[in-house]
Amino acid sequence: MVGWATQNGGTTGGGSAATTTVTNASALTSALNATGAAVIRVSGTISCSGMLRVRSNKTILGNSGATIAGCGLNISGDRNVIIRNLTFRDWNDDAINVQESATNIWIDHNSFSNGYDGAVDIKRGSDFVTVSWNRVFNHDKTMLLGHSDDNGSQDIGHLRVSYHHNWFDGSNQRNPRVRFGNPVHVFNNYYRANGGYGVASTEDAGVLVEGNYFENVDDTYHLGEGDSGPGRLVARNNHFVNSPAGQTGGSVASIPYPYQLDTASGVKSIVTAGAGAGRITV
Repeated sequence: MVGWATQNGGTTGGGSAATTTVTNASALTSALNATGAAVIRVSGTISCSGMLRVRSNKTILGNSGATIAGCGLNISGDRNVIIRNLTFRDWNDDAINVQESATNIWIDHNSFSNGYDGAVDIKRGSDFVTVSWNRVFNHDKTMLLGHSDDNGSQDIGHLRVSYHHNWFDGSNQRNPRVRFGNPVHVFNNYYRANGGYGVASTEDAGVLVEGNYFENVDDTYHLGEGDSGPGRLVARNNHFVNSPAGQTGGSVASIPYPYQLDTASGVKSIVTAGAGAGRITV
């Protein structure tokens, strides 16, 4: 684990708690919503709808080929949650929604495709989140950070998120789209053929875009988006293939945690070899 999820006491999920294996929506719903620490293993394909509430101190792991189809996970006001090695597809709201001051969340090595709204949306004062080694493909609105321009009173001073080694594989926009958070760290991701844009910094956010690989992306990163006013963005050590350097401006708060930055020119091979579900054994 690297990034913001290591801060604020760290993120351990269910730790060494007892493991429960679930194979259907009812069992998954009950396990996610139970009080107390738990390690939950998802086996097979679970078909569901809507959003399933995830309570604090949970580790959710996908066994080989584990898939959640049709629904998503909602972490609302809870803390210390780990989600790894799952395939999400065809969700009808968000795939993973982190909201209402949820803290210490690690979303790692998952695959997302063909959903309705966000793959990973983080909003409403949530904080200390790492989103790492995920693959998003065949999808439009990828990762929103901060849900609206008028929510600064809840969001300013929070929404600190690290996005690293993700494969934004033709995902159209919001890779991520950021409001208010500072510093937000976007590093060592691989961007391929994103039709809308890569990164947008808005509403006085501070985003460091560092060591990423952009290939066939017409709009790599910029300030402002839609009706949202500009944020700040510092870009350094990125690698561009048939892609222009984007718009920068302003300063960004310093990164407080240690990290090792891969050389940007090697990020494509590193990320395509390792990102997404099925690339790790958990």
